[in-house]
Amino acid sequence: MESYQVVTPADRRELTRFLVREGQYLLPMVKLIEEAQTQICQIIDVTGRACIEAILELSAIEMIGDKTPGRQSGDVRWHGTQDGVVHLGDRKLKVRKPRLRHKENGEEKIPAYEALKTRSKMTDRMLQILIDGVSTRRYKRVIKEMADSIGISKSALSRANIEAGEKLLKELAERRFDQDMLVIYIDGLQLGSFHVLGAIGVDSDGGKHVLGITLGSSENAAVTTDLLNLLVARGIKPGRKRLFVIDGSKALRAAIDRVYGNDNPVQRCRIHKMRNVIDHLPKEQHQNAKSMLWAAWKLEADEGKQQIEQLARRYDKKHPSAAASLREGLDELFTINDMNLPPKLLRCLATTNVIESANWGARQRLGRVTNWQDGRMALRWGAAAFEAASQNFRRIMGHHQMSVLKAQLDAKSDEQVIEEHRRAG
Repeated sequence: MESYQVVTPADRRELTRFLVREGQYLLPMVKLIEEAQTQICQIIDVTGRACIEAILELSAIEMIGDKTPGRQSGDVRWHGTQDGVVHLGDRKLKVRKPRLRHKENGEEKIPAYEALKTRSKMTDRMLQILIDGVSTRRYKRVIKEMADSIGISKSALSRANIEAGEKLLKELAERRFDQDMLVIYIDGLQLGSFHVLGAIGVDSDGGKHVLGITLGSSENAAVTTDLLNLLVARGIKPGRKRLFVIDGSKALRAAIDRVYGNDNPVQRCRIHKMRNVIDHLPKEQHQNAKSMLWAAWKLEADEGKQQIEQLARRYDKKHPSAAASLREGLDELFTINDMNLPPKLLRCLATTNVIESANWGARQRLGRVTNWQDGRMALRWGAAAFEAASQNFRRIMGHHQMSVLKAQLDAKSDEQVIEEHRRAG
């Protein structure tokens, strides 16, 4: 005879206290619910439907190969889609499933659909995989694990990934931007031995947009010029003054002048500068250098530059490389201070963190990829990672003060006013 133990209210309270105490295990799910502003069951339904429809298509591809409109051959062919119902744990989900027809025998069954039509241990396992994936937002891993559970081959999954990546690259290449982009952040992402350079724009309402990506480093003059020319082709034309926030690359700085003109304000990322400076200092001096730099950057431009020059003089003898780094590009570290912007805007315009956060998301998603076969593969995955990161974009901090930035960018310089008067006679 089996023995049972009754769970009392005291037991539940003790479990609640434990979960609160060890709350890091629940934080991903809490964050998901808060950000999505909906119930977790709705998240599971929406995400589950998308994942399962992808699995059903992969299963069909495994049977008869990729879709080739106008060139179909073989006894079994693609025949559109139709409604279906699958189980996910104890739920029933309505899905659109591929339809396959045999030229003589009629409808063909899709193995994955047959496996998911009735509730089984497999559907319970699929639900658990999905919940784990939703709580960490690793959707690519979820689809792979669900595909493995049903027995879809790695080659089919690989082909589907390549197809999806190429489609995304094409969509990004054809995307046009009619919004008034006031800020352009540019930074790079390293994928194995390959570099992907990306640009994110901020419009006059503070909304963020993935503008484009290209293969190569920000230190390469041809690569940086190509990226900016891509932006011009997509509607981000020269003639409007914009603020560029960059990593400090000289090649990128020169490319901005070459493509957009030399009257655009450029802010160097302070995080990149700080990393560069402390790389030249012994570890015990890192914290002091960081504190001095952050304090200087909060001052008026002239006073802040003086503070950094004093710090550089302290390093001249023992750490000349750190001193040289402090002085290099000093004026462009204070570009936004000279523009008299509100504090909240200053915080988000001082660094490339807007694009760095997208890069961080990309690294999280792509951390397990180790075999980078070629640059095209890096470009596909980079596009997918940036697009996935964009799904979580929010307007920048201080977005309600973007009109102040716009007014500063639209203001004419004394030289422009004098030139206009001269032309008017």
